[in-house]
Amino acid sequence: MEKVSIDYCRVSSNDQKEDLKRQIQAVSDYCVSKGYKFRIIQDLGSGLNYKKKGLKELIQLICNNQIDRIIINYKDRLIRFGYEIIEQLCNQNDVKIDVINCTEDKTYEEELVADVLSIITVFSSKLYGSRSRKTIKIKKELLALINQH
Repeated sequence: MEKVSIDYCRVSSNDQKEDLKRQIQAVSDYCVSKGYKFRIIQDLGSGLNYKKKGLKELIQLICNNQIDRIIINYKDRLIRFGYEIIEQLCNQNDVKIDVINCTEDKTYEEELVADVLSIITVFSSKLYGSRSRKTIKIKKELLALINQH
């Protein structure tokens, strides 16, 4: 069986469908330009949710030695925390990971702030609902506090 590349695209909510379309377009264009035979797996859910259907399928494909590479638009589109575990699994199974849009390296503090905001966003969404005015207010207050420092 010939191995294929997997374009993995993920957004956190239904409100981000346009972003999902842009991700799919970007990774597809990349694969076409490289001449890769590819398939797209798309997911809807938090980067902290490890039970997403697409992520579970991707891990199964890696473990079954059915793919040669994973293409993602940004590193955090694969998974928010634990990227290194997926990376190690890929290394052990001779699967490459291509990150199309590598953002410039963040400082430790910037990375920590982004991680804390992600965690707070997930939990506040679970508590209040993602469209809740309370969630939006919490996000704004947190960003204001962070920008003060």
